[in-house]
Amino acid sequence: MITGRLYDIQGFSVQDGPGIRTTAFLKGCPLRCPWCHSPESQSFAKQLSWMNMRCLGLDACSSRCMKACPKDAIEVGPKKMDIASGTEVTTIHVKRDLCDDCGKCADACYAEALTLCGKDWTPEDLIARLMQDKNFYDNSGGGVTISGGEPLCQIDFVVEVLKGLKANGVHTALDTTGFAPWEALERTLPYVDLYLYDLKHMDNEKHKTVVAVPNKIIHENALKLAEAGKALQIRIPVIPRFNEDEENIRATAEFCVKLGDSVKMVQLLPYHNLGVMKYLRISDGKPVEAVPPSDEKMEQLRELMASYGLNVTIH
Repeated sequence: MITGRLYDIQGFSVQDGPGIRTTAFLKGCPLRCPWCHSPESQSFAKQLSWMNMRCLGLDACSSRCMKACPKDAIEVGPKKMDIASGTEVTTIHVKRDLCDDCGKCADACYAEALTLCGKDWTPEDLIARLMQDKNFYDNSGGGVTISGGEPLCQIDFVVEVLKGLKANGVHTALDTTGFAPWEALERTLPYVDLYLYDLKHMDNEKHKTVVAVPNKIIHENALKLAEAGKALQIRIPVIPRFNEDEENIRATAEFCVKLGDSVKMVQLLPYHNLGVMKYLRISDGKPVEAVPPSDEKMEQLRELMASYGLNVTIH
């Protein structure tokens, strides 16, 4: 039986394609972008997430999570101020070297401070969930966006979901890095109305050094999608000290021009640090953090790309 692993479903999404949409986020990605705003999307495995602000304290829950953990991976952690009571409470710390992400502590945590990130769905169940929002799609010109991670890594599941959505008259978008065999992308052609296509950097070596994969196949697949007459919405994350220089932006604009009329829009996505908080929920490591580009910088880049005749917006 085909199943797919998701880490989130977001309703009333207005940035992932036209109209009001529901976005299904699949787990697993071959890229390792240091700035990733959804670090929980990278691993294919389920992961334990701990949110400090939701923790009621060990006394309030009689240490349910600690008692439920078979690996003794939950220990007494720092104190925090409980806003409701105005008193200090003792929280927890997850010993990541011992935790095997079994989720038993999450099952015991009724405050949902501990959750297991990753849920398996059948195509039928996911389609049924997504169809609950069809009135929003119909009334706004919206639809469903399949995102990730990299959804093409779960291609059998994705194709079945897309087939079911199109059979129900739903507009579909696929948000992809493009890093996959062309054969995988080709299977989606009959069922995708719009591709949200990421371009990180035009230099292959810099792309490979920073993001962990080369960009040749990404560019080749974009050209093939354009040749197939598919609509593309190019998305460019603007990352300080990585791809915001004029040389790279001009090269990116020139590549978008090569894609011709298939490019309906170019979205510039300024770096933000929301991923830092998420990273700390699933890891003890130190995430990469940068200063977001200024509004003035973003407008300069928008004007530069627009000078090539492209329809450019800032996300």
